[in-house]
Amino acid sequence: MSADGRLVEAVRRALELGKPRNFKQSVDVIVVLKDVDLRSPEGRIREIVYLPKKPNKEPTICVVAQGDMEVKARELGLTVLNRDELQKLRGNKKAVKKLAKKCDWVLVMAPLMGLAGGILGPALGPRGKAPTPIPPNADIAALVEKFKKAVWVRTRNQPQVMARVGTEDMTPEDIAENIKAVVSAVENKLGANKIAKIYVKKTMGPPVQVTL
Repeated sequence: MSADGRLVEAVRRALELGKPRNFKQSVDVIVVLKDVDLRSPEGRIREIVYLPKKPNKEPTICVVAQGDMEVKARELGLTVLNRDELQKLRGNKKAVKKLAKKCDWVLVMAPLMGLAGGILGPALGPRGKAPTPIPPNADIAALVEKFKKAVWVRTRNQPQVMARVGTEDMTPEDIAENIKAVVSAVENKLGANKIAKIYVKKTMGPPVQVTL
């Protein structure tokens, strides 16, 4: 069986083994690393990967903007904060934590990045949801569609990367395509020889190892 075939088969098995729940479960890939020093910049990875296949569970995208971008973001029905609304959150830890819990991505117009980082950063950081700067003249509708397929690929305290690569109602083939995008990002940053094992699992299911 080819490498792609083994990957699809592992995904199929993970989908079968994960028991049904009363919610749509995500599918995660876990890339276990070896011989990496997480204390050094060379041994860490932290980047956004845009998946080739959009998961059927859309993330909540919030926008910090002003002017035309603010207007367009509100027209899209997004949660939007302008400069004044952002400043009113200063010191209101409860409201900031509520926002941080709600938003999967916080896209910030670049000129407001310093303000957003200071006010929202303390709540977003621990949740792995750092504010993401976007150009002032960006097409916010196109960016939102792009970030619906985005995932963080990064190491934290353990020598591994874990990323959401789909939902249980996607085909094994589409999930496998997304897994390959994540693995490719890890290989490009750290090298293929730094990957020890790869697992795939549903949110509440057991991990299934991919035969490399």
